[in-house]
Amino acid sequence: MNQKLFFALLAVSFLLSGAAHYAGWNETVQFVISAVAIVFVAGFLGKATENVAHYAGQRIGGLLNATFGNAAELIIAIFLIREGLFDMVKASLTGAIIGNLLLVLGLSLFLGGLKHKIQTFNRTLAGHNGSLMSIAIISLFIPAMFAGTKAITHEETQLLSFAVAGILIAAYILWLLFSLGTHKRFLADEAHPGETREPEEEKPAWSRSMSIVALVVATVMVAFVSEWLVGTIHAFTDRFGMSELFVGAFIIAIIGNAAEHSAAVMLAMKNKIGASVEIAVGSSLQIALFVAPVLVFVSFLFGNPMDFVFTTIELVAIGVAVIIAKSITQDGATNWYEGFLLVSVYAILGVAFFLI
Repeated sequence: MNQKLFFALLAVSFLLSGAAHYAGWNETVQFVISAVAIVFVAGFLGKATENVAHYAGQRIGGLLNATFGNAAELIIAIFLIREGLFDMVKASLTGAIIGNLLLVLGLSLFLGGLKHKIQTFNRTLAGHNGSLMSIAIISLFIPAMFAGTKAITHEETQLLSFAVAGILIAAYILWLLFSLGTHKRFLADEAHPGETREPEEEKPAWSRSMSIVALVVATVMVAFVSEWLVGTIHAFTDRFGMSELFVGAFIIAIIGNAAEHSAAVMLAMKNKIGASVEIAVGSSLQIALFVAPVLVFVSFLFGNPMDFVFTTIELVAIGVAVIIAKSITQDGATNWYEGFLLVSVYAILGVAFFLI
């Protein structure tokens, strides 16, 4: 999309969303306008992050894309917690995880594979990502198992939730130290023996300082639109008879993932598959190992603690996504058909969630 047209649509959608909110328009209309606005705002956030990432290097750039790409989900979730909508918070977290592992990664592999046939990235990194995805599943499964079997009381479930959340945050921080510090050289993106990679290089659109300013402005805009969006969710679900699980896991997650969608796919088409996988898989890991645990502590600050117990349906969806994503990425080589398989699983889960 032409840059001038994009920023014009960004400004119009943001201002229109604000006008709809403060003028008290029909709540369903507000939801639709805010949903459109957050897509453009998230796109702006993605552009700003991509420019900052250019100055930071590919691996740190991928981490920055994942982090700020998750800013929308985090901010939306905080507003949902403030409203006491814990079930929708967990559904949106579930949707963010499976959306990144299946839809974002799938589209990246599919479109990148169509253009470049076979794309490769570091096998060691793929192995570590697989291990971390397994840890994410285990950390979600244990609280659900103990709480579901009534082996522990509600108070003990809350205590377990805080313990698991704290351990996961520590694990994620140590992973950053490991991957970006002590073992950075071993996890650098590289081609397989006998293959060459010629990524398309291009200069950033903005200077370093301009990119940072844009990143801050975009994050603030996401915060405003997220609050307007959350305030209209009940009206939207009631109007169309959709379950909170489907709205949280798919509609809100897809809207919040807009930045990852665009950034990861564009990088894959430029044959920068290492950064693309870092965004998609890294974003899911960040949601499971950092964002979700942080939200448990954030809920405590609102005086109404949220536990770390996900439903069986949510656990199955995340487990399925982790299994197929780990299977496809573990060899460090991808193609368009593997991307199609990931998107197919996402579509199957979408239909199943819609019918609930």
